[in-house]
Amino acid sequence: MAEQPPAQEITDAEALRAFAHPMRQKIERCLRRGPANSTALARELGESTGLVSYHLRQLAKHGFVEEVPELAKGRERWWRTVPGDRRLPPYSRQTPQMREMLTEMHRLDLAELLDSARRFEEARDTLGPWADAALFSRGTLRVDPGQLRAFFEEYIALLYRYSSSEREGAPEARTVLVRLLAIPETD
Repeated sequence: MAEQPPAQEITDAEALRAFAHPMRQKIERCLRRGPANSTALARELGESTGLVSYHLRQLAKHGFVEEVPELAKGRERWWRTVPGDRRLPPYSRQTPQMREMLTEMHRLDLAELLDSARRFEEARDTLGPWADAALFSRGTLRVDPGQLRAFFEEYIALLYRYSSSEREGAPEARTVLVRLLAIPETD
């Protein structure tokens, strides 16, 4: 079980811009699988090493990634994500500029989710027991805003309860993408 860090709301517009940038989101997703250097990340993302290095430095400036000095060889720098329970400000406290950034970030996240689902379906016949691992549920709650917030906090705690570090995981463990989308009905 991974220890749940305290919630950290990103309120600084510059940090939010760094966090929401599409290339930086891709870099951060790659680093969730483990430490990497800019050369490996550039190859995986089809980008130049210089561009990836720049984005890594911007992420590090705001504490989203950090260097891994024990893996460095010569001038080669290795990076990892900084664990955290990062939260976005509620809509009522977002500036119009923040709303624009976050709307684009959410659009890209949904596009990535659909692409991940497509790749899973295409590879399903080759996945052995993992072919049965896609879970899908549609549910409806009737709650007030406070109850919805409590539901979300329990969901986050549940993610941490079942998360383990790579060292703790069973040999057959895999990374599983989990997403929660809760949208109030507007009628």
